[in-house]
Amino acid sequence: MGKIRDIMTERVESCTLLDNVFEVAVKMKELNVGAIPIVDENKLVGMITDRDIVVRGVAEKHPGSTKVEDIMSSKLVTITPDASTQEAATMMAEHQIRRLPVVEGDKLVGIVSLGDFAIREKTDDQAKAALTEISEPNYNGAQH
Repeated sequence: MGKIRDIMTERVESCTLLDNVFEVAVKMKELNVGAIPIVDENKLVGMITDRDIVVRGVAEKHPGSTKVEDIMSSKLVTITPDASTQEAATMMAEHQIRRLPVVEGDKLVGIVSLGDFAIREKTDDQAKAALTEISEPNYNGAQH
């Protein structure tokens, strides 16, 4: 069983509380990512996803100048670099999330995504089963 530090992405692009939703969306497009961690002086304070921008931003008629903290998720599930990949897979399945920020204390040190397991890890059968649950269509046929 591997450790998170063996599969995580260490150089994570982030935004700050000073950024607005438009700036975050542009950064997501440039980086071709669906989520950006939000930091305040290297302390992880939130995460914003493309879904957050659509559901909490656009659908609620907030302008692009809206502060990122108004639509980001601030109650985060995180993991440490020394945790096992099995533990991460289980957490991701339980919380139905595709990305898991990796922290030491409050400091963001990396991120592990669903794809990291497929690309970098020979994941055991139990972890594969947990991760498969995240990718299965929900009740209306959409992916989580």
